[in-house]
Amino acid sequence: MSASTRRGLLRAGAAAAVAAPAAYAAPQAHAAPQPAAAETGAGTAFGPVTVRPDDPRYASLRLRGYNHRHASHPSRIRLVGTTADVVRAVADALRTGGRVAVRSGGHCFEDFVDRPDTDVIIDMSGMRDVGYDPGRRAFAVEAGATLAEAYRRLFLGWGVTVPGGTCTGVGAGGHVAGGGYGALCRLYGLTVDHLYAVEVVVADRSGRARSVVATREPSDPHRDLWWAHTGGGGGSFGVVTRYWFRSPGAPRNAEPGDLLPRPPATVLTYSLTWRWADLDEDSFGTLMRNYARWGERNSAPGSPAAALYGEFAMTTSPGGTLGIAGQVAAGDTAARRLLDDLQGALTGSRGVPRPEREAATLPWLSATLAHSGADAVPFASRMKIKSGYRRRGFSAAQLTTLYRGLTDPAYDNPFGSVFINTYGGQVNAVSPGATAMPHRDSVFLAGFLTGWTGEGEDERQLRWLRKLYGRLYAQSGGVPAGRDDSGTFINYPDNDLADPAHNTSGTPWHTLYFGKDGYARLQRAKERWDPRNVFHHGLSVRPLT
Repeated sequence: MSASTRRGLLRAGAAAAVAAPAAYAAPQAHAAPQPAAAETGAGTAFGPVTVRPDDPRYASLRLRGYNHRHASHPSRIRLVGTTADVVRAVADALRTGGRVAVRSGGHCFEDFVDRPDTDVIIDMSGMRDVGYDPGRRAFAVEAGATLAEAYRRLFLGWGVTVPGGTCTGVGAGGHVAGGGYGALCRLYGLTVDHLYAVEVVVADRSGRARSVVATREPSDPHRDLWWAHTGGGGGSFGVVTRYWFRSPGAPRNAEPGDLLPRPPATVLTYSLTWRWADLDEDSFGTLMRNYARWGERNSAPGSPAAALYGEFAMTTSPGGTLGIAGQVAAGDTAARRLLDDLQGALTGSRGVPRPEREAATLPWLSATLAHSGADAVPFASRMKIKSGYRRRGFSAAQLTTLYRGLTDPAYDNPFGSVFINTYGGQVNAVSPGATAMPHRDSVFLAGFLTGWTGEGEDERQLRWLRKLYGRLYAQSGGVPAGRDDSGTFINYPDNDLADPAHNTSGTPWHTLYFGKDGYARLQRAKERWDPRNVFHHGLSVRPLT
């Protein structure tokens, strides 16, 4: 198995079902209508452009979202190039009274943007700048920049990075606001652990749109708005236009190259693969218990094994494979020693066959951007995701549920999957209240998803995933609310958690995502910065009043 990540599985599933052009296309210069002079502003490098349903660009922009299970037909799409453009777009939306939504990378799994009541979409894809801001001694990343663009510019310009996600087509806008984790998080923490400031266009109680810069400085009167964007999720408080990053504790006289983590020159990329045909229920359970024990031993802050990151992916394809793939951010000798230790831990029990192993040492940037051109999902892809943080491995009963759900002969979609990612390390060195991302005591983050095409398949695909998830967490009301669970991840949003038909635990959806104390704090920020609830969706923070 090559690097079979959650995104790779969905790309493969969608590509196998349809062959269609990419969902986003650049404007056609020869035929594109120009916006009226009043809409263009002056002197901006990109936009603003207003695209309406009769514009040839409309379909490309409307369908740019990652998950076509949700759709909208907005009256207009505003492409913006500056913060002033965003202020005008929000002000216009407030005047007309329709629902306004924001799209950066377009990778949302739920209907945060695309809903029947969406009237205006503000498209951030024209705001992609990445650079150093000497005034704030921090690196500025605009919300429309993809992770690939941010990694490339930060590394080639200054030799630094932020510990963000492995799906490099994701936009910074929503990724950062949800917390952000990836291959370097066990070494350096979450993306938001390095967030210094955020610029947000908000709507006040009088209906006026304005931009606000909020920092983590204790003396900043806007600090609550910064905190809300350290894991509170996107679409609740306003439109993020720009983030600034600087690691806490960076010396005041430090050079730019010392203000963020420096990735290693090379990393060891690897995969350990088993065939489903070589495993039965007992050997599968043994393999997963071995993986759990390795994670529990090697996920403390400062652990040498924090350099190893892996995604253990299991598909529903009976003729396919399962296994772990990732990278080790250490010198080659040390990296191979850590990989040997992982392999030995996984296969050290009777009944677990030796995996097929692939490993290669690559420059860090090459390994990080290896799939940066393949993050687009073909037109008409549909998907659903669920998640759960774990303080330890799954129980024997849960492993039985996983095995039988993944090998169910009645479910013939080969692109259902479960992944269990390494977590912890430096992530767990930060106190739960320091950011709005409260999950600071986990060793794994599990994801449950499936991808398909065609609206007629929706009910069957959703039924399989809901059944698997509900049975896995049957002892805690169908959601991750048990003793060994630590809630859920807002960037893998799941509207089912807010539905009492699927969540019978008595634990509110917002507690699963943000913790009880964290949600109350987010509500206070919501009341201050979006008192009219202009920015809302199914899992957005609710106002206090």
